[in-house]
Formats: sequence, C-alpha cells, structure tokens
Amino acid sequence: MLSKETLLFLEDLKANNNRDWFLANKKRYDEYKKEYHKLIADLLEIMKPKDASLELLEVKNCTFRINRDIRFSKDKSPYKTHMGIWLRSGSLHAESPGYYIHIEKDASFVGGGLYCPMPDQIQKIRKEINFFYEDLEAVLNDKSFKSVYGTLNRDENSTLKNPPRGYEKDNPAIEFLKLKSYTATQKINNAELTKADFVNIISEKLIALKPLNEFINRALNSEN
Repeated sequence: MLSKETLLFLEDLKANNNRDWFLANKKRYDEYKKEYHKLIADLLEIMKPKDASLELLEVKNCTFRINRDIRFSKDKSPYKTHMGIWLRSGSLHAESPGYYIHIEKDASFVGGGLYCPMPDQIQKIRKEINFFYEDLEAVLNDKSFKSVYGTLNRDENSTLKNPPRGYEKDNPAIEFLKLKSYTATQKINNAELTKADFVNIISEKLIALKPLNEFINRALNSEN
C-alpha cells in the first residue's frame, strides 16, 4: 500500500516544482523513495511467480529518476510529479512489452503492452496480427483481459487514418493493423492507492495483460 505521506509529497512537489523546495524537503523525498522501492519489491515478489519473463528484474530495473529531461522541452519544471513503475517482460536490454503503473492524484492508471514500437518492431507485430489474427482475438476476448481493460487503447493519435502499406482496408484485422501502439490501460481511483491490499489488487490487473505481452514478444522474436 502507499502512505498518505507519499501521495502528499507528490502533490506538494507539483505545487512547488523547483530545486529550492526540493532540497528543503530532501528528507521527505528520501522517505518517498524508500516507499517507492518497497512497492516495486512487493510487486515483483507477487508477479515473478506468475510471469517467468520477469525473473531477472530487480527493483533498480523498474524505477524512473525523479529528474525530468528538460533539454528539448518547453516545460522546464525540473521534477516528475508522479510515480512510475515499469516491469519489462523478456530481455532487460531490449525494447519489449511490459507492465506499467502510474501513480498521480486523479490520474493514476495501470496498464501495459508496447508503446510506440520502433518501425521494424511494428512491422513484425503487424505481420503477426495478419497471419495469426485469431490468436490476438483470443487474447482480447480472454475473460480476465476483457473485464479489466475491455480492449486495446485506440485514439486519433495512436491510430493510422489509412491502412498501413501492404494491407488492404477489407483485412479482417485492419482496425488492429492501423494501431501505432499496442497498449491497454485502466484507471485507478484515489481510494485504491492507500488500500492495505493495493499490491494484490494491482497485481491481478497486471497479470491480465500477460497474454498480450506474450503475443507481442512472440512477434518481436520472430525471424521473419
């Protein structure tokens, strides 16, 4: 579970996103960081037996620095004001699908899959969908996946207007072939964050994504 103090630290940081305030509240940040790492350790303890692809992960592999990269951003706020956790499935050193938790007041969510694959990756994923669309349908129609996520994320920013090159508009899988990301998410309400069984609740939601991650990894590992 997360403490109210950790969530309050993020809220206060959002209202005071500057170096002077951060340094003056360094002790609060240190406590926040301990809880951040403990939450990841607890998640890994539950998730590893359910998904062997996470076996090599350590806490350090799943964290994000609190400092923002502001080199190419108009927003020069120096710190991130949310907690992010990324459990990568498969290789530690390759772009691969995984499980993600985003914690931020009124904007928390859980999800996973693969966001904005590289051009060579998305070609492989589309080829897998084209040849094995029934397998993707089975993943998306799985009772656990459907009850938590409904279907894959889809909006105008993540979807091509026209069929990708090499695919016809009457392809039965065309709506999935047009996607530019293969992700699914569900919102987390504020009250869930401080529940004693928060880790168990989130783990159940995450593991519903395992078949999707496996399908994507299968595509990425294909030699064709």
